[in-house]
Amino acid sequence: MNFTPEHDAIRATSKRFVEEYLNPQCDEWEAAGIFPAHDVMKKAGDLGLLGISRPEKWGGGGLDYSYEMVFVEELGAVRSGGVGMAIGVQTNMAVPALARFGSDELREEYLRPTLAGDQVCAIGVSEPNAGSDVAAIKTTAIKDGDDYVINGQKMWITNGTQADWICLLCNTDPDGHKHANKSLIIVPLDAKGVTRETKIDKMGMRSSDTAIIFFDDVRVPRRNLIGEEGAGFTYQMLQFQEERIYAGGAAIKGLELVIEDTIEYTRQRKTFGTPILDNQSVYFRLCELMTEVEALKALTWSAVDDHINGRDATMKASMCKLKAGRLGREVTDSCLQYWGGQGFTWDNPVNRAYRDSRLTSIGGGADEIMLGIIAKLKGISPSKALS
Repeated sequence: MNFTPEHDAIRATSKRFVEEYLNPQCDEWEAAGIFPAHDVMKKAGDLGLLGISRPEKWGGGGLDYSYEMVFVEELGAVRSGGVGMAIGVQTNMAVPALARFGSDELREEYLRPTLAGDQVCAIGVSEPNAGSDVAAIKTTAIKDGDDYVINGQKMWITNGTQADWICLLCNTDPDGHKHANKSLIIVPLDAKGVTRETKIDKMGMRSSDTAIIFFDDVRVPRRNLIGEEGAGFTYQMLQFQEERIYAGGAAIKGLELVIEDTIEYTRQRKTFGTPILDNQSVYFRLCELMTEVEALKALTWSAVDDHINGRDATMKASMCKLKAGRLGREVTDSCLQYWGGQGFTWDNPVNRAYRDSRLTSIGGGADEIMLGIIAKLKGISPSKALS
């Protein structure tokens, strides 16, 4: 990848945003179990960071995804995984289909203020009985005159208690085929019949307000449909493409920081009169982990190159997501061991990274789903796999 002065400028702005605005407040937000999403998004929007790869017509930067990935990499340095993840939902998970397939009216009403940071958004796919199995969702949107009437429940919704709107995947033809009966619909979360007071208490991503949202006869105009009715499953798979490449990019800086923090700690901490870092087993292991992170970086940028050049990035995106999740567990677990008892304390930075990074192997498609996609594309899985 050849980086331009514009890439460098975006990286510098992103780094300042993280170091000067986000990180000084992360401990406070972690303790509170929530961060001020509207304030954070507005700050990011004012800096032009929320729509880097979205169309200029709607307030975006009009740049390709490589510029977006520079921002994503710097987000990995946020010392609270929940904050970075929430911004990622705003930039890479809830808006791709709207930006690409939404009507001009819908993009003016929802995309423009979201890219400006004036609105906070969420993505609504998972349900209590439908996580990685997206086709199993039960939430319905039934036409009634000029409206859809929505009933159902969504779970694990990032930004769930603060978002202004949600990009909702639901069944618009309950009797149709599971891959052709779904649609994406923009639902304002202040609509009558929306209940979202339940914030989930999680192991990690503590600063993220992850909610359960109930929809009880919620009416939204049929013009809130994104693109074509029945194409929602396809649109969501395309959104997952960006989300999974994002997972690879967002992991890099965070893992580098875990290793750097551990090097510094083991250089200062002594056992039996010798710095822990002076043990060959320790510094060899840290060098091995650094090499693995570089491999993830190379894979991620290779996927970005495919994505921006119109090549099918499905396999590499799945590999990015898989590798980021597995490596997040490996790096944080290995490094936490070298911190000893300090690593077992709640506010230790490696402990927080250990808890936060575990989600990568679950959310947005579990490791097993990524392996299934890779196997299917390689032609080595049973014919009924992922059907």
